[in-house]
Amino acid sequence: MKLPLSTCLLLLWLPALGHAQDAPATGAKPAPAASARAPAAEAPLPAWDQLSAEQREALVAPLRERWNASPAERARMLERARRWESMPPEERERARRGMRRFEHMTPEQRDQARAIFDQTRAMTPEQRKAFREQWSKMSPEQRRAWLQRHAPAPPAPPPPAR
Repeated sequence: MKLPLSTCLLLLWLPALGHAQDAPATGAKPAPAASARAPAAEAPLPAWDQLSAEQREALVAPLRERWNASPAERARMLERARRWESMPPEERERARRGMRRFEHMTPEQRDQARAIFDQTRAMTPEQRKAFREQWSKMSPEQRRAWLQRHAPAPPAPPPPAR
């Protein structure tokens, strides 16, 4: 299984995505995302300034909840936002495609992607290319053994609620 850069970028954004996709606690329905696939006949979605206060709140509420619930994650969340802002549009689109691919993976495929990402994140592009070539030559049994040896540590449990 080859993992493109977009899949690796996706893994950087996973924690934020899960909460951004949750339904808002306010009960208001958010405006559809601008990048959502909509029929060409539909009017374009409004700019932020044209959204109602309820629509803005519905979009922001999940992020606010995550920020308030995870003080230990705030620095990481802020760094991800800064990194996203500095990405060129093409790289953002690759990341979005990777996120969509990840959403459609089975739990086993996600575990594989996490393990591979964890091992390749610090590699140079040349090392990643060599890894992909090696991976493509492995048998399914060799891949399973590699994944067992390189499985990422399970995520730490959330801190107890105060």
